[in-house]
Amino acid sequence: MPEGHTIHRAARDQRPMLVGKALDVSSPQGRFMEGAARLDGRICTAIDAYGKHLLYRFDDLSLHIHLGLFGRFRCSKRPAAEPKGEVRIRMISDSHVVDINGPNSCEVLDPPEALALTSRIGPDVLRSDADPDSAWARISKSRTSVGQLIMDQSVMAGIGNIYRSEILWRQRIHPHVPGQRLARADFDRIWEDSVTLLERGVKANAIITVEGAKKSKSRYGERVNIFAKDNCPACGGAISAFEIAGRRAFACEACQPKP
Repeated sequence: MPEGHTIHRAARDQRPMLVGKALDVSSPQGRFMEGAARLDGRICTAIDAYGKHLLYRFDDLSLHIHLGLFGRFRCSKRPAAEPKGEVRIRMISDSHVVDINGPNSCEVLDPPEALALTSRIGPDVLRSDADPDSAWARISKSRTSVGQLIMDQSVMAGIGNIYRSEILWRQRIHPHVPGQRLARADFDRIWEDSVTLLERGVKANAIITVEGAKKSKSRYGERVNIFAKDNCPACGGAISAFEIAGRRAFACEACQPKP
């Protein structure tokens, strides 16, 4: 599933393509024809990212996209080519074509519905209006592990499975530490490192948590320290793998002592 940097990068890239322009909106696949008809011909006024959610604004309406596991964006210059695959929604401006394939959520929201959605999302580490104190208020009172809490998008938005393991390893905090046993200084370091790494991810369009590294030649260009690795790059010890709320997590038991 795309992590927060992917959605913010998509918003950044698509703004000059779509914002301020009247869009031809359609559903080549046919599964979003009613929603597309409500947006067709309208001017896109803004594109906002909230964690793993993207909102295309059209005055009094918003198009909500959550890619989920299989969704993807395809952007190209005009003229529009034939849709590739099952395109749920296609938006065409005077200069570009944006196709969205297989999103988990694709819906048109009125203002109260859009507000209800964004109100459910925790502070996004990549947004300038994010309030880390509200995340700390939830985490500091919880018996749930910090490894689960920072992946909870209602607590702290944007962090996915890879960033979770990488950030906690970089800060030498074990994922099983209960939120209520986390010191405020440790939370502040988690927040600050999250901002640093996700901003780096937006810039590189890839997850890069290894200091001084550039994108790899793999499909997604990732450069990570411990995620899906066998040995810790700091101490050489074995990396432990385990599940947290159904998702695979990694830690170095030497560098990140268990609580």
